[in-house]
Amino acid sequence: MGLLAAVCGAAADADWQLLRAPGFWDKQYSGILEAHDGWAWYRCFVRVPSDWQGQSLRLKLGKVDDCDERFFNGARIGGLGTREPCRTASGETRQHAVAPAHVRFGSYNLIAVRVWDGGGAGGISEGPLALEGEAGLLELRGQWQFCTGDELAWAQWPQPPDSAEGAKLAADFAQAAGGRFGAVKTPVAPEPLPGTEALTLQGDLAAQLVAGADQFLLRETAQSVARRERFWQRDFSSAAAYSASLSTNRQRLAHILGVRDARVSPTTPELVGTPAQPALVGKGSGYEVFAVRWPAFGDVHGEGLLLTPTGRAKVADIVAIPDATQTPEHIAGLVAGVPAESQFARRLAESGCRVLVPVLINRQTGQAKTAEGNRGAGLSNREFLYRSAFELGRHLIGYELQKVLAGIDWVSAERSANIGVIGWGEGGMLALYAGALDLRIGAVCVSGYFERREGLWQEPIDRNVFGLLEQFGDAELAAMIAPRTLIIEAARGPEVVVAPGTGGGPGRLRTPPVAEARAEVERAQKLVAGLAGAAPIQLVVSGEGAGPYGSPEALGHLLAALAPETRLAPLGTQPAYSRAGFDPEVRHRSQMQELDRHSQQLLTDSPYVRQRFMAKLDTSSPENYERTVEVYRRFFYDEVIGRFEMPLLPPKGRSRKAYDEEAWTGYEVVLDVFPAVIAYGILAVPKDVKPGDRRPVVVCQHGLEGRPQDTIGEPGFQYYKAFTAKLAERGFVTFAPQNLYIFGDRFRSLQRKANPLKKTLFSIIVPQHQQITDWLKSLPYVDPGRIAFY
Repeated sequence: MGLLAAVCGAAADADWQLLRAPGFWDKQYSGILEAHDGWAWYRCFVRVPSDWQGQSLRLKLGKVDDCDERFFNGARIGGLGTREPCRTASGETRQHAVAPAHVRFGSYNLIAVRVWDGGGAGGISEGPLALEGEAGLLELRGQWQFCTGDELAWAQWPQPPDSAEGAKLAADFAQAAGGRFGAVKTPVAPEPLPGTEALTLQGDLAAQLVAGADQFLLRETAQSVARRERFWQRDFSSAAAYSASLSTNRQRLAHILGVRDARVSPTTPELVGTPAQPALVGKGSGYEVFAVRWPAFGDVHGEGLLLTPTGRAKVADIVAIPDATQTPEHIAGLVAGVPAESQFARRLAESGCRVLVPVLINRQTGQAKTAEGNRGAGLSNREFLYRSAFELGRHLIGYELQKVLAGIDWVSAERSANIGVIGWGEGGMLALYAGALDLRIGAVCVSGYFERREGLWQEPIDRNVFGLLEQFGDAELAAMIAPRTLIIEAARGPEVVVAPGTGGGPGRLRTPPVAEARAEVERAQKLVAGLAGAAPIQLVVSGEGAGPYGSPEALGHLLAALAPETRLAPLGTQPAYSRAGFDPEVRHRSQMQELDRHSQQLLTDSPYVRQRFMAKLDTSSPENYERTVEVYRRFFYDEVIGRFEMPLLPPKGRSRKAYDEEAWTGYEVVLDVFPAVIAYGILAVPKDVKPGDRRPVVVCQHGLEGRPQDTIGEPGFQYYKAFTAKLAERGFVTFAPQNLYIFGDRFRSLQRKANPLKKTLFSIIVPQHQQITDWLKSLPYVDPGRIAFY
């Protein structure tokens, strides 16, 4: 039996458990289930006052993910969304009339909700939850009964409602529901707080707050392009002067990408083989293929294939980078999976190039394990490594760039004059970054990647780079490669979808629209228009932007830049592969483990790094501490939290009375912060405040997925014990703000939008709190020197 066996009594019609409503049923969102997709039911019992007799009521059930039907004493009163065909109604607010004929006035009534969730988080996700009459409303937030499965009989009373068993069932439920469930709330006249304007906003103010922050961040993202120019001092007087003038930008790019660890020297590759399996793993038309590995940084190696010409001198050295969905063998033509015309490592080797092909971490899920052996459920291998590296100032992108650049170190040490990089998809991204960072690379070919980067927040989270869009878009990176050769191939890109609710950060990859690729190339060309003698940025369009990658035209341009006398060779015979029984997963696992160990070693060393960083903080006296701590505060705000360099708007306080309790009066308050950004919360003022009184203030914070109302006692009493209201009852002025971390992936997408701007959620939350505290100080009954945060 479930937790409410006693409540269900003799009518054990299902195993019902307590579940807070509103709230998702998934544990990831403070629910009670590890994971559940499909059918589930909610139900509650609420007494409708007898003096409401004959009134038409309105049932408010907020939002439900995905589809639902509602029943009142067994009668269906409405529904939204459909299972087949699937049409989610998760964003729609539920409000339905309840005819007097369905209501048991003066007695308990059964409200049942049948929910179907098609994937990800499910349940009654948002309020308000109330049964509204003409003279007030009944609060329905609290602990409801919940059961997975689907029985239409659950819409009915499990015992006759007029029986002793039915009455006990309902009364026991009412006791278990907790808090203010079932309390009658008489409408409070929404008069404003003196000194403020009337608040007229309707609907869910928390949702409006999040939507406003989203609008603000999208606007800031769009404006980031124009703002980047202040970070660049391009000197077009000569090619050497131009490259030197970008030195600071290169340092910044390397820093944000996590290219910070010293690379190993020398970096000569070593052959990977055994007596049973020699390092020579394949032969093609005019080249041989060897399994190799090479030292990169720390104890981390690059590993992959080396294609070397036979019977002729090499014409160029090229690092060919596959997508994360591919292995080196795919683009070398040794295994099936890539059409021959797109096997660009093979095509370049057939044309006389020596080609190094590194392994990239793939996007498979469910394989990553922590040091304790726990799987990173739902995380791709790339996201698993990204998460720990990101916290340490490193990045998976930077780690893989280091492997590519270590390959460049090797061929450069051999005094190779013709060095190029080429990549598709994830490899195209790495090729673009590598070309921007390393002046030794003479030519770069980027395929299936180049476009406007302002949509970075929609890509898989392992591409998230903190501060990237502050200085760099794809056009700026392209301009950093000038005056060297850059070929952009608009071709079919990898198609990847990370769906919400699967454990990883939601995101997608799709073929870059050719119009966006062309527009970004044109923008890059304008950035370098003043540089005499720069090789033109060449755009190759394959199949109207969605054709095969590694096209003859793109490869031909790359060869022409590195070895002008060399032409792309005709496609040769299928290369022979002699690596019988080779499992690329074993190699991939080794690469993952090396990177994970490196991040864990950085974590182990981090206390000592922080100690060195904080060495100038003088704790010998409070005065010396205050004098020396300010530089650290500024660094934390500017470099870790992220600061929007704009003044706060005038607060323009708007309010309405929402609570009229025995000891205090509560007001909903909205303040302006930035364009489209508001602060919202509930101000509680003790009723015993006398003229001239100056009371201390406590700003009362809710937690993840919470609301100000949770801290007052309505839905979240079990967690917060109504501490906002209790403090007001004891004479404190309190303010409970609504913070941005609500609505699951909706608020996480704010973080994704903020990070590329060198910002975080707290880049908005901190100014909201600054506006709140400034406004609180202006109230005549507040002591401005005694404001605390709880």
